[in-house]
Amino acid sequence: MHIPTLKYQSQSVSKLYFIAAMALFAGQIIFGITLGLQYVVGDLFFPYVPFNVARMVHTNLLIVWLLFGFMGAAYYMVPEESETELHSVLLAKVLFWVFLTAGALTIVGYLTVPYAKLAELTGNDLLQTMGREFLEQPLPTKVGIVVVALGFLYNISMTVLKGRKTAISLVLLMGLWGLALVFLFSFVNPHNLVRDKMYWWFVVHLWVEGVWELILGSLLAYVLVKTTGVDREVIDKWLYVIIAFALMTGILGTGHHFYFIGLPGYWHWIGSIFSALEPVPFFMMTVFAFNMVQRRRRDHPNQAAVLWAVGTAVLGFLGAGLWGFIHTLSAVNYYTHGSQITAAHGHLAFYGAYVLVVITLISYAMPTLRGRIANSPRAQAAEMWSFWIMSIGMAVMVLALTGAGILQVWLQRIPETNAMGFMATQDQLSIFYWVRVGGGVVFLLGQLLFFYSFFIGGDPVTEEGRTGNPGRTALGTA
Repeated sequence: MHIPTLKYQSQSVSKLYFIAAMALFAGQIIFGITLGLQYVVGDLFFPYVPFNVARMVHTNLLIVWLLFGFMGAAYYMVPEESETELHSVLLAKVLFWVFLTAGALTIVGYLTVPYAKLAELTGNDLLQTMGREFLEQPLPTKVGIVVVALGFLYNISMTVLKGRKTAISLVLLMGLWGLALVFLFSFVNPHNLVRDKMYWWFVVHLWVEGVWELILGSLLAYVLVKTTGVDREVIDKWLYVIIAFALMTGILGTGHHFYFIGLPGYWHWIGSIFSALEPVPFFMMTVFAFNMVQRRRRDHPNQAAVLWAVGTAVLGFLGAGLWGFIHTLSAVNYYTHGSQITAAHGHLAFYGAYVLVVITLISYAMPTLRGRIANSPRAQAAEMWSFWIMSIGMAVMVLALTGAGILQVWLQRIPETNAMGFMATQDQLSIFYWVRVGGGVVFLLGQLLFFYSFFIGGDPVTEEGRTGNPGRTALGTA
């Protein structure tokens, strides 16, 4: 069926990826609330869903649904940026089902088979890759991720090569290739613990504070081009400067994970200095978003997508920038590393930078995938409420975790004598953990409202500035 608002029909394959991403996102939040409750009700769901398994599922779902989101965004953006159809729609669909099946089977494995037994059944003795946080996936799953990533990158790269090359598509391509290449370090698991942790951080840090920031910048730039009408040349210049600072600070900023794992002491200086500069690209991103919205040449009818875009910049700066900065200097990190302050930073950084940018793309793209420029005013109002409810829920969680972390450091880390033990300290933090659970429930309600907004009736916007029955229109070009 022809969808009038899509310039290229192959863009419609992204809908599969967006739906899967949102379903997995819901699962991640449900397991997150379960984890929050297990902090205060220790035997909840035991032995069926022990804490370590719930945590694995929570973090793995985060990674998988964000990857689905990135892939869906690429399949939507690249044909339009390259002014050509996707190289192979069939390949995109096959890879979708392979990735979804592999991810689902892995989660079922976590929930039904003891982890040590799962490692034995999946050939971990052949190549020992399991047992590390975020990289717990069995060997067949890791191999499957590489195969899917290579097929995806082939599809996207061939599309870019045969069409127009823009700054947005090239930065996106660089980020996606970097994501795949850095993941290869997950197959390296040396017996030396220092080298093991170093290679582990090559994956985890260089993802979230390196190549993923390139993906973030390109996705945000694309939506702002489409919704503001600002000249591409202006947005391209901002994009180049932002990603240059992101790579410079992000790569050397890896040093803030090297402080206390056995690497040379000069990493205390390198890590501290460049980590302290990491908020700069996020602050630039905030200025960039507000500047583009203020200089807009048109009021795009999808104002919900504009709100998500601006929210990405602001909350990304607060989470990845400000909350990262407060404990990134080595003298401070000596006391705070591994505390609930780290958890507060991680939650807000992932939400602000990556969760919101994927939702921004979905908010902008899904109406066009359904044959309209934008959803009805009622649906957009619900969507905007979902942004505020989710953000308030996240703020409650982060402030609770920050308070818990400060008290944890005060009781457990700072005293040179008579420091309180770990479990005794946890008892003192229970009020913060209950508040965190409340914030998680609020967040879930906002997420459900976002899903519901796509089913709200009313006249959709089918032409810029008009509502009514769908007609043969095209998106405004930038």
